[in-house]
Amino acid sequence: MAKKVMGQIKLQVPAGEAKPSPPIGPALGQRGLNIMEFCKTFNARTQELEKAQPCPVIITYYQDKSFSFEIKTPPATFLLKKAAGLKLGKKPASGSKLPGRTFVGTVTMAQCRAIAEAKMKDLNANDLDSATKIIMGSARAMGLQVAE
Repeated sequence: MAKKVMGQIKLQVPAGEAKPSPPIGPALGQRGLNIMEFCKTFNARTQELEKAQPCPVIITYYQDKSFSFEIKTPPATFLLKKAAGLKLGKKPASGSKLPGRTFVGTVTMAQCRAIAEAKMKDLNANDLDSATKIIMGSARAMGLQVAE
């Protein structure tokens, strides 16, 4: 018989850096889930990814206190900042305060297409061209100029 799903938790955890401290510890602990088991498994599965790359995670937990999780691709904003050469790290550079009027960087169509290919499974798009347009729209909303 299938396990009864009790709910889902959505977190954004840096790749390879899951620790039992907030936000992971309280989110899993209040539901009675094994925090260290999640941290070890997550760190093992994100070992090949770039360190500190944010990874959205959807944790599905069951009635018997077990869980499974799915790791999504990094947010488009992170990939666009990386492509534009903006500062990443503890205090990352934000986008433009006035998008459309002031620009903080430039990305090319080829970079947008590469990001769309990487994020294709998580985007709501039928083909690569529409996925590229979604990424280009995100870039413009951040204050990045899209060069042909």
